[in-house]
Amino acid sequence: MNRTAPEGYTSVAPWVVTDDTGALLDFVTAAFGGEELVRVPVEDGSIGHGEIRVGDTVVLAFDRRPDWPRMPSLLRVYVPDADAAVAAAVAHGATVVTEVADSAWGDRGGRVRDPFGNIWWVTARTEDVDPDVAWKRLSEPVYAESMRVAQETLDAELGGRRQGIASPPRRPAS
Repeated sequence: MNRTAPEGYTSVAPWVVTDDTGALLDFVTAAFGGEELVRVPVEDGSIGHGEIRVGDTVVLAFDRRPDWPRMPSLLRVYVPDADAAVAAAVAHGATVVTEVADSAWGDRGGRVRDPFGNIWWVTARTEDVDPDVAWKRLSEPVYAESMRVAQETLDAELGGRRQGIASPPRRPAS
């Protein structure tokens, strides 16, 4: 196999930019069993580069500069037990976006927003499901409702409508 990435890294690696990368690394360790690889402070004390391995993926991170926009990330993490991982994430400051439920695709998972604004799809593989079976399952009420709730809760979270927060009014088309 002709590898383009260094040993131990995947071809695509997520970067997370946050206001407290040290706390993010601690959160990922506690909530998702991450293994911190490196934390490099720069002259002003902020983190200029951090790496944490979660399963087979290295997540890279560094501190946002004051004049940069906030850039929350959307990340999916596969864990052995989604219910336990969501509970651990909440115990370490995350809020639930989507309650844990079973999917038509053979996963069990939910979503949390970490204390830094990133949304994590916390997922455990529970069964191998043929794609044709998964698509048929979507017509079953339990899976259709799970998909509806997943879409609705993410839309509410990203649209700022969760917990009574109204989204900005839309301008009428001219």
